[in-house]
Amino acid sequence: MPRLNLEAQSAPFLRYLEQWLAQLPVVDIKDVAPNPNHAAIVSVDVINGFCVSGPLASERVGRIVEPIATLFQRAWDYGIRHILLTQDSHEPDAVEFSAWPPHCIRGTAEAEPVDAFKRLPFFNQMLILEKNSISSGLNTGLNDWLAQHPEVDTFIVVGDCTDLCTYQLAMHLRLDANARQLQRRVIVPVDGVETYDRPIEVAEKEGGFPHPGDLLHAIFLYHMALNGIEVVEKII
Repeated sequence: MPRLNLEAQSAPFLRYLEQWLAQLPVVDIKDVAPNPNHAAIVSVDVINGFCVSGPLASERVGRIVEPIATLFQRAWDYGIRHILLTQDSHEPDAVEFSAWPPHCIRGTAEAEPVDAFKRLPFFNQMLILEKNSISSGLNTGLNDWLAQHPEVDTFIVVGDCTDLCTYQLAMHLRLDANARQLQRRVIVPVDGVETYDRPIEVAEKEGGFPHPGDLLHAIFLYHMALNGIEVVEKII
């Protein structure tokens, strides 16, 4: 394969990407969901194993916990009652562990929602959907829930990681609607999503792949927008 000189070719787009991110709007929840009965928030993998402790926990991912908890409270006060938590709850011998270190095994503290969610007075009215892969739409019950709630046409998606489980969830909701000719909004607030960072030198020392968090966070937000998902700075 010929050398592509990606650094030089990508410079104009990266400048555009930074400007695009800087100009994302702040939106009011009343404009996002004029009818709160027709809206849902779906949060993916905001659990201890990615935010607090464990081999895949990340301090930068942990920083989205409070903004999401604040959004949950704001949404609940507004009247939104559909809050779904899709989260890793892996089998001890999960096939996924061939790509990632064992993490968030069912029944362990890593697989539990973060304490900030548990402290919310309506936590026991949230729906937890367990998943055994990075996809919230495969073998989780999410599709059954969608079929049982056809009136819900607005989905706010938050969680981690931007380029992995969050991307898969937002795209699943968007593509499912496209395929079935449904009028559906899928909205991602940037202050409620994040991904991890793994420098090249760490990957070279420990093995595995490097992961430039800021770059992949930005590119996957852009890719979601490219596919008809509404990306906003935050929801107030």
